[in-house]
Amino acid sequence: MLEKIIIAIVCVLVTAIITAIVTTAYQKKAAASTIGNAEEKAREIIDEALKTAETKKRESLLEVKEETIRTKNELDKEIKERRAEAQKYERRVQQKEENIDKKADAIEKREANLAAREETLNKMKDEVSKLNEQRLQELERISGLTSEQAKDYLLKIVEEEVKHETAVMIKELETRAKEEADKKAKEYVVNAIQRCSADHVSETTISVVQLPNDEMKGRIIGREGRNIRTLETMTGVDLIIDDTPEAVVLSGFDPIRREVARIALEKLIVDGRIHPARIEEMVEKAQREVEVMIKEEGESATLEVGVHGIHPELVKLLGKMKFRTSYGQNALKHSIEVAHLSGLLASELGLDVRLAKRAGLLHDIGKAVDQEMEGTHIQLGAELCRKYKENATVINAVESHHGDVEATSLIACIVQAADTISAARPGARRETLETYTSRLKQLEEITNNFKGVDKSFAIQAGREIRVMVVPEQITDADMVLLARDISKKIEAEMEYPGQIKVNVIRESRVIDYAK
Repeated sequence: MLEKIIIAIVCVLVTAIITAIVTTAYQKKAAASTIGNAEEKAREIIDEALKTAETKKRESLLEVKEETIRTKNELDKEIKERRAEAQKYERRVQQKEENIDKKADAIEKREANLAAREETLNKMKDEVSKLNEQRLQELERISGLTSEQAKDYLLKIVEEEVKHETAVMIKELETRAKEEADKKAKEYVVNAIQRCSADHVSETTISVVQLPNDEMKGRIIGREGRNIRTLETMTGVDLIIDDTPEAVVLSGFDPIRREVARIALEKLIVDGRIHPARIEEMVEKAQREVEVMIKEEGESATLEVGVHGIHPELVKLLGKMKFRTSYGQNALKHSIEVAHLSGLLASELGLDVRLAKRAGLLHDIGKAVDQEMEGTHIQLGAELCRKYKENATVINAVESHHGDVEATSLIACIVQAADTISAARPGARRETLETYTSRLKQLEEITNNFKGVDKSFAIQAGREIRVMVVPEQITDADMVLLARDISKKIEAEMEYPGQIKVNVIRESRVIDYAK
């Protein structure tokens, strides 16, 4: 048994050795075969690389040749273009040189002509001077006087004429000197008007209150008209509610009551609660507001004019005059303007400016109460001034500003003149819009009917008409006659306050061009 095992082991070892020997031999053959294949592949790769390099080299050479050819073509093209441009410039230069040569020839010809003309003029001057000498000799022979004697004779004649004209001028100056006093007074008035300017408020007997919508009209009337009756009873003003959209008209002769009604109604509209009790409350508030407004307006007027120390009751009456009108002119504005004018006139004459302003401001104070008391505003104003211990000069100015009482001071005369200026100057009194526009239209129609008038414009509220004429048809001398004819026709066909300035304008244009 042991022998079998040993034999088996020996067999295994022999088999292993033989297998190892065979395997080693096989591996050597395989390695040799692999090395041969690798060398062949390496040679193939090198051959391919050489072929590729050769191909790329050829392609690069072709690209370089193509780029060289393309660059050469572009350079040839550019050279051709530049040659063409150079040829064009050369032709232009040749043309300019030709033009310059032509102009030079023309200039030479002109210079030759001018030289010939100059020579001709010099000859003519010599001939004229010779003829002038001959003329003087002939005149001296005919007159029997030398040139010096003739000069002396002419100077004597001129001197006599100058003396005559001087005498006429002196006579005219003497005549003007006699009229200087009247003209000086007129200048004072004109200067005062020019230095004073005031706005005028045109008051009427109605006021309009705007409504947010027409539904508010029914609320103002109230159930069975109780609201509108209460408002009319409390204010003494009539409410007119008609088809006018979103508006109510307040009609009343007393402007203060109308103002109270307007303020109260506006407050009720804003509040929205409209019933008799609320109406009474709002009317009372409006009355208090109007009283405060009257006081503030009076104080504002005294501050504007620069007059101090007036009794508080007179100041309150001045404030009431804001709601008083005379021919459409606001009484308070009129009094302020008269005060300014009086102060200006007094300063021109060297009088007391403050006293003149005080008299001018209070001259119509009676208008604040003439609707409530019997008597003219002059009588009522004088009584009020005496009651509140005003200056005697102021009282006399109030009494005499319409000529009812004789003026006892220059200030009273100034107030009378200032009152007339303020009331009578154009624009102070209210006129209807229709009358105003028709006057402007008539002015333009009158001027447009004249021959040679292009356009006309009525300006300065109809106090000036500017007339543009056609320069080809109207000369400077014709303008004077045209202005006079237009003014005469306006005087004959129209009615207007003051005077109307006729301004005729002729435009001349000259146009030239710099080349």
